[in-house]
Amino acid sequence: MTDFDGEVAVVTGGTRGIGRAVAEELAEGGATVVATYHEDEAAAERTETALADSRADTAVERFDVADYDAVAATFETVAERFGAPSILVNNAGTMDNGLLLRMTPEQWQRIIDVNLTGTFNCTREAARWMLRSDDRGGRIVNVASVVAQRGWAGQANYAASKAGVLGLTRTAARELGGKGIRVNAVAPGYTDTELLEGSQGHESAVEADTASGRVATPEEVAGVISFLASDAASYVNGEVVRVDDGLAL
Repeated sequence: MTDFDGEVAVVTGGTRGIGRAVAEELAEGGATVVATYHEDEAAAERTETALADSRADTAVERFDVADYDAVAATFETVAERFGAPSILVNNAGTMDNGLLLRMTPEQWQRIIDVNLTGTFNCTREAARWMLRSDDRGGRIVNVASVVAQRGWAGQANYAASKAGVLGLTRTAARELGGKGIRVNAVAPGYTDTELLEGSQGHESAVEADTASGRVATPEEVAGVISFLASDAASYVNGEVVRVDDGLAL
């Protein structure tokens, strides 16, 4: 297991799916972990209980990543309570599928606000705190999707938001790399989360498009995120790591 002793990690969308798996893995490695959520109180309570036995401090915080003021206030609270974050995992995301010609402006905007603007808000605020810390460095891992590179019918808003995350990742890596902050992304394929459960007809696509014919577990994606957040990836910056079992683009 990777050693994260002394690290302070913020995991957005950290109470379900990939986010919760990441929060648990970082906490098991000794990091102080703050898992955030927006609406699902039951999942937040379950995650808080699961993290309670970790070696380091843990907390669960509620805010909307699309609300910059709420983001700034939460990061200030985290810094005051635990110290400046040294790890940020931008996992919070949502999906609202619809064919392009039927998609409403509201469907489009909410997905962009959460998935892309939310990633910008948290990245900007986390980087500001990382630069203020004595260590002046950190690691940011963004959760994108293979849909950003492949495209998928009925997911124009989701694909565009995740493609934006890839562009943001590469640009932030250029701007922040010289300041000791590495920024990378993972692009998961079919993963056993609630978002996948909400999509229709994925079973046959999984069998046809992946090498193993199965979906990934959240823990399999979390392992790659954990690597990117660790010192083992000290020379990895601006990279997009696909975790998709050979899914063809």
